[in-house]
Amino acid sequence: MQETKEPATAGDFTSPQVLDPWTGIRKVAHEEYYTSGHRTCQGCESAQLMRLLAKAAGPRTIVLGATGCMYVANTTYYTTPWVVPWMHTQLGSAGSAATGTAAGLRALMRKGKMEKEPINVIAVCGDGGGADMGLSAISAALQHTQYNLLILMYDNESYANTDIQVSGSSPYGVNTSFSPPGKLHRIMHKQWKKNTAPMIAAGHPDCRYVATVVSTNAVDTLNKVRRALSIGGPTFIHSLNPCPKGWDYDPKYSHEIGELAVETGIWPLYEIEDRKLKMYGKSQHIASGAVKRKPVNEYLLRQGRFAHFKEEDIALVQARTDEMWEQWALPGVIAFAKA
Repeated sequence: MQETKEPATAGDFTSPQVLDPWTGIRKVAHEEYYTSGHRTCQGCESAQLMRLLAKAAGPRTIVLGATGCMYVANTTYYTTPWVVPWMHTQLGSAGSAATGTAAGLRALMRKGKMEKEPINVIAVCGDGGGADMGLSAISAALQHTQYNLLILMYDNESYANTDIQVSGSSPYGVNTSFSPPGKLHRIMHKQWKKNTAPMIAAGHPDCRYVATVVSTNAVDTLNKVRRALSIGGPTFIHSLNPCPKGWDYDPKYSHEIGELAVETGIWPLYEIEDRKLKMYGKSQHIASGAVKRKPVNEYLLRQGRFAHFKEEDIALVQARTDEMWEQWALPGVIAFAKA
């Protein structure tokens, strides 16, 4: 196994550490800190995200998992894939658990009961536990700028742990156990997906780093996690995670579905660092006009959860996506047109 040489860390727990970006897949560390032992569904992109998260952070890490499908899948009796310390927390408590853990470590180091060193504190939550139930706790955590921590929301666009119910992150018209299409009402869920990452960034001006990722773009995901952990203070990453069970597609297509979300413009990839926005990857090419967005039907019709869609429904999603890229002040971020 190749030896991983990390840059020297800077300062103690109260100081940000040094985690340089990896310039390509060949530079990525070989060590794994999320390994075999999980019970996720075949093709689960959330499990892939956990693997990338742990690899990017390294061994001096504590992961806090709010109740969700990643809690159930990762804590089968006497079995866990986590090589680093991991703790289960309540459904809406990702933010408060991260703050409490960071504060506890800081106190122990101040009292001389632990060696002073940077330790990554990462709280993971699903869209139900993050964008919905845990939003207030996340907001409070991002107000405590004296603590270095990362809150990562894995978004499979439903309450996947409890049989695929609608969440605030569920897309328009989606078929879930709470919004099945019927004879009288074919479209049951008429709300648009909650725009969580920009809401977090706009509402917390002292939060230095907010980003979106999709785990099908591994190097981008790894480097955004490393940046979030090294910039200092509380940070937030919103990840879109294709879910074969909830989205109803063959598990072997998880990677393609994630790519199509970006290529159709439905899921823009960007980071907001110190209130400056930067698009990434194919989203950057779309924004610059170098690449044309693919039609949204290439993404929607690959998933059984949209099998009840008619042409008018696809046209509506296409129109709203076009509006986001052509009329918003910032595509994917600021949902207002310039006057």
